[in-house]
Amino acid sequence: MVLGVYAIVASALGLALTPAVLVWQWVAEWGARLSMLGHAFAIALGTAVAFFVFGFALLVVVPVYNLVLPTRLRPFKGGYYTLRAAPWLLHNALFYLVRYTFLPFVTLTPFGIWFLKAMGMKIGRHAFINTEYISDPQLIQVGDDAALGGSVRICAHFGGGGHLTVAPVTIGARATLGLAVTVMGDVEVGDGATVLPNSVLLPGSRVAAGETWGGVPARRITREELELFKEGIRGVQHH
Repeated sequence: MVLGVYAIVASALGLALTPAVLVWQWVAEWGARLSMLGHAFAIALGTAVAFFVFGFALLVVVPVYNLVLPTRLRPFKGGYYTLRAAPWLLHNALFYLVRYTFLPFVTLTPFGIWFLKAMGMKIGRHAFINTEYISDPQLIQVGDDAALGGSVRICAHFGGGGHLTVAPVTIGARATLGLAVTVMGDVEVGDGATVLPNSVLLPGSRVAAGETWGGVPARRITREELELFKEGIRGVQHH
């Protein structure tokens, strides 16, 4: 199964690289008529342009593969290398192909949002997603006007005791996840809730609407605690 995934990923890479290679060849041939310095610049420019052609081609090829191949995720608990885990493995393998190559270049653009939606992630209107550290996009839902800060990590799965558990993640409307928050599978964040930076929401966490959570592992922070925390910050600033 794993070798088959490698073969599928290789074919996706090949398709995305084809237009990039054609562009590079055309620019290299055109630059051959120039001086030595001009030729070198043409090859360098062609390589740079070819990279972006490859990246945008990959944004199209991978969702098509994800659509036609058996990648429909369902919540489950079982072995890592079983037939039930095959859709999870293939879906993430395709997604990671973009996540680790080109997604950082389009994360803060409409192209990034389009790709996440094309991979099955449900994203509401005006949602702000400033991270590419995502796994299992098919099982992630982000509400309207929600904000995911830089380097937020969301994975709709977790492992332990020799078992893989795949469970959905829901981020409510107007919810805010601070810088570098980690969200694991089977987590719900209610509308208007806030999760403080660098916090970790463990499996089973249920953040109610309007609540503030923080810490490792994250827990509910009362209004009084939050005010004391703010006062402490002001005291440090005064000193």
